[in-house]
Amino acid sequence: MMNERKKRILVIEDEEAIARVIKDYLTVNGYEVLTFGTGREGREAMETYVPDFIILDIMLPDADGMELCRHIREKHATPLLLLSARSSDTDKVLGLGFGADDYMTKPFSLSELVARVQAHLRRLDGISRAQKEQDDSLRRGAITIDKKGYRAAVNDREISLSAKEFELLLHLAEHPDQVFSKSQLIDAVWGYGAYGDENTITVYIRRLREKLEADPSKPFYLRTVWGVGYKFSTRDEAQDDQ
Repeated sequence: MMNERKKRILVIEDEEAIARVIKDYLTVNGYEVLTFGTGREGREAMETYVPDFIILDIMLPDADGMELCRHIREKHATPLLLLSARSSDTDKVLGLGFGADDYMTKPFSLSELVARVQAHLRRLDGISRAQKEQDDSLRRGAITIDKKGYRAAVNDREISLSAKEFELLLHLAEHPDQVFSKSQLIDAVWGYGAYGDENTITVYIRRLREKLEADPSKPFYLRTVWGVGYKFSTRDEAQDDQ
């Protein structure tokens, strides 16, 4: 029986000592790890090696990591974790707004980093297995969701979604008109309590509305239920709950 291919992780980090210890720790935990020290090298490696996960430092010598994150997200849905020496909530929200799936502040725990990588990849594997037993696509109004392909379209026009944007949309769309609190959505999509930042959901809902709704300020599909959370609406409701 052939061995299963190791998951490939791309680390874009210019501090050699940090890149080396991340590589060593992830390698011991069974991953194939490739490290690159510049934004240019990392961008080229994305196309050459097709990683399963990306760890990206936002302070690179030749590139703004936030902009590189956005560039990667425009082309790829690969889960992406940002590393930063800055700890402000503004930077965290900005990074998530650019399409990152996770964010860690230096210095960080290597065991927590591995746990987060494992959690993201485990969820993707679980969703992939579950989708093999389900219909390939889901349609809600003008929105079509390709479960296996991790793609979505509005009026048959494909839109670019990160892995976490897709998973959040799919979870809501699979439970139409059911209201979820922010903490319930974090548990359902991220799946581990360590993340725990409810502002993350606000950022992702806003990004999804910008991509899905004809008028993001008056959403038809992704509705806010004030004081409770969010739901995927299938009816033309009054606008006073937005």
